[in-house]
Order: sequence, then structure tokens, then C-alpha cells
Amino acid sequence: AEIFEAVKSGLVPLIQEITSAPQLSVDARLAGGDAAPTFDVDKQEALCSDVMEKLGFDGILNRSLHPFTGGTQSDVRITTRYDEKDFISGVAGLIHETGHALYEQNRPAGDNLGMPVSEALSMGIHESMSLLFERMVGQSEEFWTFLQPLVAESFDFTGGLAAGEYYDAINKVQKSLIRVDADELTYPLHIIIRFELEQGLFDGSITVDNLPGKWNELYKQYLGIEVPSNKEGCLQDVHWASLAFGYFPSYTLGAMYACQFFQHAEKSIPNLREEIAGGNFMNLRTWLRENIHSKGSLYPSADELCEAVTGKKLDPTIYLDYLRAKYRKLYKIAA
Repeated sequence: AEIFEAVKSGLVPLIQEITSAPQLSVDARLAGGDAAPTFDVDKQEALCSDVMEKLGFDGILNRSLHPFTGGTQSDVRITTRYDEKDFISGVAGLIHETGHALYEQNRPAGDNLGMPVSEALSMGIHESMSLLFERMVGQSEEFWTFLQPLVAESFDFTGGLAAGEYYDAINKVQKSLIRVDADELTYPLHIIIRFELEQGLFDGSITVDNLPGKWNELYKQYLGIEVPSNKEGCLQDVHWASLAFGYFPSYTLGAMYACQFFQHAEKSIPNLREEIAGGNFMNLRTWLRENIHSKGSLYPSADELCEAVTGKKLDPTIYLDYLRAKYRKLYKIAA
């Protein structure tokens, strides 16, 4: 609650600032929808398989309706989904699941395999490993400098697109009614809304009967979005129906840990961004394995792991500073 209050107070005015600025122009080939060209699914799968190998995961990739990671430490498998009009969504899902898979593969093994120390420390830390790859790596301009030639080889009609155009397309801020479609900047507010509603359900200040109205009220207050129906409102997720209360915060806590870990990795690997632009992820994988993956549940809490790795507990100002710097630069707003 303390951390999310700080994030909310910083994000609401920042989102207003960004959405009030002139909006980014995205090439029709990358905008999705009917106007976009068709990206052959088999070619998308071949591209994703190539990216997966370059990121350093040597497991199995399959298709599914929703990306996920499964299996055991010795046989980790991942899936992603493909959209004929939006190949970036398949790549993003692949990168996200690769982060999960590398964490699964590299936790304590040998005599410690199956012991408590070999377990994932928390869902927040698990999400941080996927989001570090998806957001900090996969949504960087350096990553698209590396990937752009591979995309052009797979889809020749993208040959004239520069890395910066992919960067703009994947980071464009556009308020979404649906959480899973939200951009990096507005996504945390979707989570904070759910967290506050869960608190109300448990302390009795919100009932199931008035939950839809309260949901709609917070979406209007925090994101300026009118909710047209409960289907697109409080019934859009599967979590509450499956009793997964308290799960939503792991997504944004994971994004915050990912940001703080990556910032420290940059200090430890001086040329990290240049390495990413060259398609070299070995030093980043090694750093993650040595500092986070191999620790498993050695530390009693995520904060204690974070302090051991970065020198401080989870600090929301690091995340907010990252978002301010990135999106003000992207939207050409003076700090």
C-alpha cells in the first residue's frame, strides 16, 4: 500500500502530461488492425524461435492462446501467441516468457534441487525476471537496432523501417480499457485500481454488489476512462473468479524490481546497451544468474534479495524516475 501510493501520486500527473502532448505517429505496418499487412504466422514463429535462442533459452517453444511457461527445471517449455496483423505482440510474449524460463532453468540445482531454496522467491520476483527482458530489454531502442534486420529478412515489406520506428510503436501511450492491452506507462494504474478494490472487499468498505460501480469510478478517476459494461470492467480478468486475490500486485512489483535490477546491471556491465544493440545477451544472463537466478529462495523476502543485489530495498522513486525520463524524451517534453 505504501509503495503503490507513491507510484499512483507520481503516475497520475505524468500520464496526464504525456497524453496531453502531441501523439506519436506510428507507421501503418506496425499499428495493427485492418490497415496493417499480414505477417505470416509460420514466419513469425521462426523469428521468435531465433530470438529465443539469441536470448539464451534452449528449451521448447510452442503456440497457445495465451503465452505461458511450464515444465520442470530440466525441461522448461514456453509458448507465445501470434497475430497476423501485429507480429510485435508475438515477439513481446516470447521475450516475456523467455525471462520466466531462464529463471526456472537457473535456480539452485544439484543437491538443492527440489529443496525449498530452489523455489522461486515470490511471484513479484518471477515477474521481475520476465519484465526485465520484456520491458527493459525488449522495449529498448537498442534491442530493435539488433532485431530490425532480422525482421526485414522475415518480412521484406518492413525493410524501410528504422529501429526508432519500432521503438515508437511498442512504447506508444494509449489508454486502454483492458489491462492486458495496456501500455507500460498506464499499466500500473490498472493494477493499483484492482489492489485498492481488493483491499475494500477484504475490509468490508466495498461489497460484491457495489464492486462494479466502484470499479467504474476508479477507472474514470485514475485513467479518465468510461467503462461501458461489466464484461469490459470488473469481469475482464480471470483472477478473482479463480480466487487469486492478492495476485495482481505481483505484476507491478515485478516491473519495479525489474527496473531497479536492470539499473544496477548497467552499472555492473558498462557497455550493456551496446551489447544489446549487437544481439549479445551473455553478460546480462550471467549477471542475472549469479545475482538473482541462482539465489532462489535463499533470502527470506524479495526486499532482502533486492537489497543484496542493488544496495537498497525496492524504491518506487527509481521506477518513477525511469518512466519520467523515458516518456518525456519519447514525447519530446522538456523535463
